[in-house]
Amino acid sequence: MSPTDLGARSLDLTDPAAFVDNDVHAYWRDVRARNPVHWHEPTDRNPGFWVVSRYADVQPLYTDAALGSARGNVLDVVLRGDDSAGGSMVAVTDAPRHRPLRNLLFSAFTPRVLGEVVEEVGRRTTELVSSVVGRGTFDFAAEIADRIPMDTICDLLSIPAADREELLGWNKRALSSVDAGYDELDAIAARNEIVLYFMDLAQERRDRPGDDVISLIAAAEVEGRPLTVEELAVNCYSLILGGDETSRVSAISGVLALIGHPGQWRALRTGEVSVESAVEEVLRWSTPSFHVARTALRDLEIGGNAVRAGDIVTLWTVSANNDETVFDAPRRFTLSRSPNKHLSFGHGPHYCLGAYLARAELRMLLTALVEQVGRMELCGTPRPIYSNFLNGYDDLPVRFEGI
Repeated sequence: MSPTDLGARSLDLTDPAAFVDNDVHAYWRDVRARNPVHWHEPTDRNPGFWVVSRYADVQPLYTDAALGSARGNVLDVVLRGDDSAGGSMVAVTDAPRHRPLRNLLFSAFTPRVLGEVVEEVGRRTTELVSSVVGRGTFDFAAEIADRIPMDTICDLLSIPAADREELLGWNKRALSSVDAGYDELDAIAARNEIVLYFMDLAQERRDRPGDDVISLIAAAEVEGRPLTVEELAVNCYSLILGGDETSRVSAISGVLALIGHPGQWRALRTGEVSVESAVEEVLRWSTPSFHVARTALRDLEIGGNAVRAGDIVTLWTVSANNDETVFDAPRRFTLSRSPNKHLSFGHGPHYCLGAYLARAELRMLLTALVEQVGRMELCGTPRPIYSNFLNGYDDLPVRFEGI
């Protein structure tokens, strides 16, 4: 089915199929022009919520203390009620607990600590790309994009190699589906499996600590006490989710964009544009997460609209990253784009902890492609992810020819 240009018609933003069956960028372009902040009416299954689409509104709202995260930061979760991890997982914790918890987790993601991890990313990526060059058609998602971020974050957490494939499967099911029959109960079950797995692992590391990140977190205190096993588990889940999904779907969308824009691929290969600049455009272009959700902690005004305490407010990053008032010709893939102040990692206190690592993974991937691949060819139609949170594709059949 070809995407439908919705024009001024409404789109049910709670329906994952809507993001596959329609031209989403045309929809958001129209929303920004006509109704940039509006109330999304309730559906048969879900309550209503506020939709914020312009960069000028989205960016400052990321830092507005009047919007809280403790009820959840993903629309599907917030619509069902409170997030069970609220106040425990750093991504869904508000002040004052948020800062010390974030500082603890951030200590494991500084460039100094990640030095050896990034070196291993480069080695692994070079080997993976080398293994597929000249081999014929292969699935870039399964053989490269799935493996780099998951193995990297699992190395950081010292997760046994035998458990990683199952974790990847749970992670994919937690926020998306590969077909239109998106099963919310299956997603919940997958999230529970991940948390249960990390509860067992956290208790093991607490009993027999090592030099890994989980042991580091387990030994530390936040606000005068150590984290419970449950708190350790949900924060490990957060690290796996953030460390895998952003890099994986960005890599897939980035390679697809390079194939579709041979002039940009040529500019990258010849050094006309830097790898660092290309990384930022891939992140903006792909925008791996459609939105973040917040809850109004008090009455406030957004874009001239009265928002009441308790209202759900959704910030649509995919729209802000394609706002014509900030990004010239936003649907033109431009690796040299500067400035490129995209919001793919968020902004403010909840800025993605894994941003440095995600950038490093994309940088190593693009470097390996430039050094080893002369031509990339699309060999089929990529299968889109069915999700109203994750933005991208589940597979990518391609062929790489050597230099």
